[in-house]
Amino acid sequence: MEELYTTIAQALQAGERIAVATIVHVEGSTPRSTGAQMLVWDTGRTFGTIGGGTMEAHVVRDARQALADGRSCLQEYSLVAGEDAALGVCGGRTQVFIHVLQPPERVLVIGAGHVAQPIAQVAALAGFGVLVVDDRPELLSAERFPNVETRVISFPELRTTLPVDSHTHVVIVTRSHEHDEEVLVQLIDQPVAYLGVIGSRTKVRRLFQRMREAGYTEEQLARVHAPIGLDIGAETPAEIAVSIVAELILNRHGGCGLPLSQLIRQAAKEEGR
Repeated sequence: MEELYTTIAQALQAGERIAVATIVHVEGSTPRSTGAQMLVWDTGRTFGTIGGGTMEAHVVRDARQALADGRSCLQEYSLVAGEDAALGVCGGRTQVFIHVLQPPERVLVIGAGHVAQPIAQVAALAGFGVLVVDDRPELLSAERFPNVETRVISFPELRTTLPVDSHTHVVIVTRSHEHDEEVLVQLIDQPVAYLGVIGSRTKVRRLFQRMREAGYTEEQLARVHAPIGLDIGAETPAEIAVSIVAELILNRHGGCGLPLSQLIRQAAKEEGR
């Protein structure tokens, strides 16, 4: 059992999605009893067993489908000979809960300056996995970024050394406009969940104009959140961090970004019509 949980932890830390198939109920004679577990990857790879044979093959199939759908499910399998869709002759029935596990959504903070520090702290508190990247190792100390992952990477090498996916939220806050643009060009066509760049309206306007002249389309630029963050009047690094992470949460869960009190008053007004 300990080995199974260690394997789960290793898979999630590696950014892998897995399904945990657990026998939760049995009737009659079955190959394994309640509590037996097996891990299934979307490639069909497995760890452990819940009985083998045709039934296990069907569980693997259903687990891969659950991973594709992104939803956990409860499945029942018959081992009663003569029944429709029977998968064996043991004479019993088995219920298997297929639990889809996904690695925590990650915030990739590119740049380790004074704004990056509170962004990393607030994002971690909000439940994101956090990775801070910079080319200056002296800024990536445990004192400046406690309890989050850090890596020293040269900005021109980001695309080739740092994999991203649809669970990655990218926050670009480097020390210069040139580095911001260098990073953005590398990631603008990557399948990330969110891509944002810090900066003033003037900086963003000039950045987008240079990218248009370089051949980037309006559709590509529309993916970029810039200036980054929600408009809450933020001024200090901590306030800016709150506005940025608030937009990440909005992007993750949905919503409109308006005060709840305003929405309640608006709903009450519409109900009174």
